[in-house]
Amino acid sequence: MTVMAERTSQMSVEEFEAIASTAPETVTLEFINGRIGVKAVADGDHDTIVTWLARRCMQARPDLDLYQGRGLRVESYREGRAKPDAVVTPEAHFAGHGEWADPEGALMVVEVTSYDSDTDRRDRHEKPAAYGQSGIPLYLLIDRDSCTVTVHSGPDRQVGGYRDVRTAKFGEKVCVPGPMNIELDTEILKNYVR
Repeated sequence: MTVMAERTSQMSVEEFEAIASTAPETVTLEFINGRIGVKAVADGDHDTIVTWLARRCMQARPDLDLYQGRGLRVESYREGRAKPDAVVTPEAHFAGHGEWADPEGALMVVEVTSYDSDTDRRDRHEKPAAYGQSGIPLYLLIDRDSCTVTVHSGPDRQVGGYRDVRTAKFGEKVCVPGPMNIELDTEILKNYVR
């Protein structure tokens, strides 16, 4: 992901959505753990990784769609708002939905790290907790800092997060379990890190 600025006081979802509706197109706003965050525009390598993943998913599972920048209502009682780098769903799943959709039906969310100080807190801790609590079956983290791909599966709706977490180094084959049931050869990801 990218640089995240925080507001220290808690705000309501309604306040967040009012602010998000007026944000310029050069930033993406998220609302997790009662805090607003600003994600700057992604770099070319980041976007190339998401495009690579889209091709792999569509080749293996042409019955699915991969949405980029799709807003999801996450966390307890849907009080959070996240825009993952990618969301994989059945074909046309989000047709007719507004900016912030219920995550029901999402098969996998994907985040690709950026080189910023908030990556650890955001992509490795807060987002897997929120996605798991929302019941999203899979969270795929492509971590450019550690050159790893981590597959989170078995969401825990009570506590948040995932019961099964498997990490592989770039260059290894990664099995993404059901409901995706695909294998990713991650060798090419070595080309997209600093």
